[in-house]
Amino acid sequence: MNLALIPARAGSKGIKNKNLCLLGQKPLLYYTLYAAKNAKCIDTIVLSSDGEEILEYGKSQGVQCLKRPKELALDDTTSDKVVLHALELYKEYENIFLLQPTSPFRTAFHIDEAFAKFKSQNANALISVTQYDNTILKAFMLDDKGNLKGICNNTFAFSPRQKLPPVFMGNGAIYIIKSSLFSQNPTFLPEKTTFFLMDEYSGFDIDTPQDLLQAQALFTQKN
Repeated sequence: MNLALIPARAGSKGIKNKNLCLLGQKPLLYYTLYAAKNAKCIDTIVLSSDGEEILEYGKSQGVQCLKRPKELALDDTTSDKVVLHALELYKEYENIFLLQPTSPFRTAFHIDEAFAKFKSQNANALISVTQYDNTILKAFMLDDKGNLKGICNNTFAFSPRQKLPPVFMGNGAIYIIKSSLFSQNPTFLPEKTTFFLMDEYSGFDIDTPQDLLQAQALFTQKN
């Protein structure tokens, strides 16, 4: 059985009441709830929040709601702690999907396709990604003595772009991991983590007011 966990805290520094901001005519949160409800591979949906308005909205959408304690809804609260909190109550699920509301263009199709790859590769985890400019591998960073070193290794820093391996950036749209494994070792990147490649539109992530404006423009173009 598969559990979809949707983390949606009330506070947000970048965008006030971000998860309930309107995109089109509906709250941002709606699009992730809709995707999860229509994904064939999802058995149960749980909305985790500290905000009463968000939880009431979740109930109106017919999903289970989990009140999150305030100490798990701070600016520096990490997703692993939110997942562990949910797994304390939902222990019977084999796999947990973390679906962030800030990815409104991720659909049920993407969730089902990601799960199909996760299963076919017998992976321990999956992270959705978009392809990124591989010239980042040519960058430098400082070592502990303040001297330059290659960000990955000292060979890539001087290699032609065409010789560099592909690079991917996690987009936050889909995480899948075996629940028992996560409970023992709460990391989203265990051994045998595969990836689900998404295009830039589908994997678009909203973090800043500018991102929200761009999402609204993209939404208008597509609809």
